[in-house]
Amino acid sequence: MSTIYDFTVKDRQGNDVSLKEYEGKVILVVNTATGCGFTPQYEGLEKIYEAHKDEGFVILDFPCNQFGHQAPGTAEEIHEFCTLKYNASFPQFKKIDVNGDNADPLYQWLKSQKKGVLGEKIKWNFTKFLVNKKGEVVDRFGSATTPEKLEKFVMEELEK
Repeated sequence: MSTIYDFTVKDRQGNDVSLKEYEGKVILVVNTATGCGFTPQYEGLEKIYEAHKDEGFVILDFPCNQFGHQAPGTAEEIHEFCTLKYNASFPQFKKIDVNGDNADPLYQWLKSQKKGVLGEKIKWNFTKFLVNKKGEVVDRFGSATTPEKLEKFVMEELEK
């Protein structure tokens, strides 16, 4: 069985990053957008990241422009927006596709591990995957699930 640690992704500068770097951490993987009705979730994401990062929690942010073209701009423009408006300090990666023929391999795997209301498709921005310390997907949350609502699930995984 594969784990999240088997994947390599691109950071916002286009450099390879092995997700093995996050081995042993509880990971929340989120596809984001800067012009979405759910964009204010960045504030809640940053709060739970700050509250739990020293306990072994990390958020991996993957901007995606597939839903209503709500993540326009370059990787640097997106990063600047997130840091200036929401003080986001968790790792942000290169903009990717999460659905379709060009879906990033990481997202192909995540979707195969936990299906949502549309099966393996991602319905919208701010879909979240919770990954345990072993690198296994343990839950999937839709866009409407706020970071505040899923914090208890993060804490449960941190305690294991």
